[in-house]
Amino acid sequence: MSSLDGKIVAITGASGGIGEAIARLLAQHGAAVVLAARRGERIDAIARDIRQEGGRAATCVVDVTKAEDLRRLISTTADRYGRIDVLVNNAGIAPISPLADLDTEGWSAMIDVNLRGVLNGVAAALPAFREQGTGHLVTIVSEAGLTISPSMAVYAATKNAVRTVHEGLRKESTDGVVRTTAVSPGYVRTDLADSMSDPHIQELTRKNMDAMGIPPAAVARTVAFAIEQPGDVEIGEINIRPTVQG
Repeated sequence: MSSLDGKIVAITGASGGIGEAIARLLAQHGAAVVLAARRGERIDAIARDIRQEGGRAATCVVDVTKAEDLRRLISTTADRYGRIDVLVNNAGIAPISPLADLDTEGWSAMIDVNLRGVLNGVAAALPAFREQGTGHLVTIVSEAGLTISPSMAVYAATKNAVRTVHEGLRKESTDGVVRTTAVSPGYVRTDLADSMSDPHIQELTRKNMDAMGIPPAAVARTVAFAIEQPGDVEIGEINIRPTVQG
């Protein structure tokens, strides 16, 4: 991963799970990382760990539902390190439940974080990428959008909408300036179940994560693989799941 050395990467949802794993792995291989999340104390602690291990890390408190927060993340990254090479849109929530429960607040929250949050990242990063003449947008999507399961209709819809955004951006970016990569994990051992509103679904998800989930570091390695490709190579989409997941 020597080609990661010197890369400047901003990561949303970096206070734990996949986002934290991405930040730690990239920093270990020479990238400068800016950790973004709502939990300022948590990302500050992770950044301190990275710096103590010899890496470069900064933080920015961000709520991805607020466009101004994403613009501040991009400007903070560029001010600190001179540019931004990669934005990793990782923040996501899953207050899933059967449609018949009519959890309209949960639906709106998923739309705001999972879809609008990504769009806010696109809107903030694209001008910087265009000005620099290069940039890479990586988004953590989900296996859930590929196989629609009961109780996950709205969650899957937000993830499939993100796939559409990515493909549209890819086709609008064949001038070689912007690369896009969508990474869709299956079961990963994270705290995503904490955001689930249905107790039964939450318990089942945790059991599946414990039984078959892969570590967040596996997804981080996948992201690193996509980022380290030369500028004329684009890894458009990667699905990563436990070998035993059906």
